[in-house]
Amino acid sequence: MKTLVIGTGGREHALGLALSRDPGVTEVHAAPGNPGLGAVATLHEVDPMDGAAVADLAAEIGADLVVVGPEAPLVAGVADAVRDKGIAVFGPSGAAARLEGSKAFSKEVMAAAGVPTARSQTCTTAAEVEAALDELGAPYVVKDDALAAGKGVVVTNDRDEAVAHAAACGRVVIEEFLDGPEVSVFAVCDGRTAYALQPAQDFKRIFDGGRGPNTGGMGSYTPLTWAQPDLPQVVLDTVVQPTLDEMGRRGAPFVGCLYVGLALTDAGPRVIEFNCRFGDPDIQPVLAVLESPLGALLHAAAEGRLADVPAPVFSDGAAVTVVLASAGYPESSSKGDIITGVGAANGVNDVDVIHAGTAIVAAPEEGDPDHRHLVTAGGRVLAVRAQGYDVADARARAYAAADLISFDGLQRRSDIAAEPLGVVEGASIKEA
Repeated sequence: MKTLVIGTGGREHALGLALSRDPGVTEVHAAPGNPGLGAVATLHEVDPMDGAAVADLAAEIGADLVVVGPEAPLVAGVADAVRDKGIAVFGPSGAAARLEGSKAFSKEVMAAAGVPTARSQTCTTAAEVEAALDELGAPYVVKDDALAAGKGVVVTNDRDEAVAHAAACGRVVIEEFLDGPEVSVFAVCDGRTAYALQPAQDFKRIFDGGRGPNTGGMGSYTPLTWAQPDLPQVVLDTVVQPTLDEMGRRGAPFVGCLYVGLALTDAGPRVIEFNCRFGDPDIQPVLAVLESPLGALLHAAAEGRLADVPAPVFSDGAAVTVVLASAGYPESSSKGDIITGVGAANGVNDVDVIHAGTAIVAAPEEGDPDHRHLVTAGGRVLAVRAQGYDVADARARAYAAADLISFDGLQRRSDIAAEPLGVVEGASIKEA
């Protein structure tokens, strides 16, 4: 099987690694990819937002499966362009990707499908915002209706901050606060059938203790030894299958990854959000412990025959990912800072250094015209992923490897997957 991965970040590098280790996959291609992905895939300079160009590339290389990683191309309909060429693609249509592209649409679908989620109101005016904040109360949860790279949500006790965020976004969804640890469950879907992957927990805030602003994710781990053992099946039964049925009724069958962000509340699991793709970095440790072939699973989903392949199988071990971010993140990012130690970290047993925001630049030194540097090129720069016997072992390996990497302004959390597990990320907002 020839595969083509679309995207530039850590999710795409992790997918490319998993596909490259699948004995059923003969070639891995990526467009445009990144320096890390280039070690396991053939890279192509194609704009991931250009559906026609992506489809043409897939046809040119004879791809059997295209995996579209990021949400923006999916919402823009890139998967539709590939399907129109008769090529199997793992990723929802533009119509189905509205589950992430519009928070209001997502809430409408959840309501119609009977999915347990937070009470909410969609607001377009300042008066509607004020009324919703009054009704739903603090802590205030204000979500940009549109795509915002994982940073469009504000959860705060400060009403002025909530109002300001709403004003900056335009159309927003204001929700009741769901109290409980957050969990990521990924469902591989073929429009009718779904398999759940092993749950993971993501750490969204920039600073230790779940403090500071939201980011795209600063680390993650699996398994969740503290969560109910039947959580994947509960999510399939109460969330994923009703959603697939509702999307089918709407004429927009969902094919791809339905990411279910959950809060495990006292009243049971409640959906915080849907995404239309694998989450990053929370999918990274899940892929590390996946023992069954990823290519066959995604290909079956893309072709509508998921029921014909076995459910995914996971190892008994654990995996932890620690993200290394650049100076200024998440408000801004620093580019061009020289990165050292990646080779040494990659050499640590059971460790993968996953590239998210890196670039290679020419840096002739001492008369060597071919000398090059790996440099920062984004907010989240690298993710150090380690496997271990259990979460504590994987965590120790991840941090030991991360200690070997340096660049100016490096930011990382020191409490990813630390005891006690199952803490509520962002719990500091309830201290007020």
